This record gives sequence, C-alpha cells and structure tokens, in this order.
Amino acid sequence: GGVNTEYVDLGLPSGLKWAKCNIGAKTETDYGDYFMWGSTKANTPDECRWKNAPFNNGSDSYNSTYFNSVKDTVCPNGILAKEYDAAAQIMGGNWRMPTKGDCRELARDTTNEWIEDFKGTGVNGMKFTSKTDTTKYIFIPAAGGCVEGSMFNVGDEGHVWSSSLDPEWVQPTSFYMYFTSDDWDYNDMAICVGQSVRGVFK
Repeated sequence: GGVNTEYVDLGLPSGLKWAKCNIGAKTETDYGDYFMWGSTKANTPDECRWKNAPFNNGSDSYNSTYFNSVKDTVCPNGILAKEYDAAAQIMGGNWRMPTKGDCRELARDTTNEWIEDFKGTGVNGMKFTSKTDTTKYIFIPAAGGCVEGSMFNVGDEGHVWSSSLDPEWVQPTSFYMYFTSDDWDYNDMAICVGQSVRGVFK
C-alpha cells in the first residue's frame, strides 16, 4: 500500500510517536487527504456536508436523535471508536488519531514555530521541534479544511482532527488542533467538515 507510516519520536513525556506526514501525503509538506470526523476514507470538499456525515443517518442537517442513539457505540467515553478512526483503519498497527490531550501535549512539550515557505516548498505551516533532541521535529502544513464544496483557510491555518468529541455542544462537534501564524490552540468543529488527520501511536 502507499500509506506513509514514517514517524518521529519527539521525546514526549507520554512516549507517543507522531506520524511524519498527514494521511494521504507522500511528504511532510503535502496537505494529504481531508476527512469528515468518523470517516475512514478520504472525502472530497463536495462530500463534506451533513447528509454524508458519519453518524447522521443521511439527514440534510444534524439529526440529534439519531446521533444520540449511536453516540455510545461510535465514541465510547467521548473518544472515536477504532473502527471509525481514520488513522487506525488506514495506517493499521497501533496507529490512531490523537486525542485532545495528545494535541495539548504536542503543543506544550515541543518548541513550535510557524514557518512560511518551509524549506523553499512554498508551503506554510507549524514546525514542532523536540525539546530533548532538536534534530527531531514534525511539520504540519496549513492545509485548511473543506465543507459543502469549498476549501477554507488553505495556507493560513492548519486543522488536524482529534478523536475527542466535545461533550458541551448541541451538534456533534469534535476537538481539533489549529494553528496560524500567531496562534496555536484547539477548538471544536462540526463533524461534517473535512480536515487533516495525523496518526500517533505508542
């Protein structure tokens, strides 16, 4: 298969290893594929809408009754089940999508900097460098996202899905990490939006 399973050990406290590339990317600067949350195959911008969203039963808008009926199965304890985890299904082995806590650890326990035109590739993104071995890093390109046929924030923001559902919201929204030239944080996004997936494993 053409799946890139190269990884980097950033010396994180948890021992978690991060993939070198987004799923669907051949190199670290490729944007790779976009996935709705819970989709285990890549989604086109046009596919990324509520009627095609996983866990929404084909409804044109968010169907809370249906989602609540399947929630405990698809995301037990608020974490996406392995069968709906794009990294687990596509990369195999012990690979999975990062949780919200894994994303927080990546930000807190590395040195991160926004880089324009990374290594002359014309690609912008965030470089996360190990605090214990500065030769080790991962680069996450600012691939933006897509929904209802349109791309957004390409080149300006990175959007990487976590496997953690946001329990506070009325619609199913899940946490993702995002970064821009002046900010790094996590936020939540409707599960019908297509975003990057970056695998992790221990």
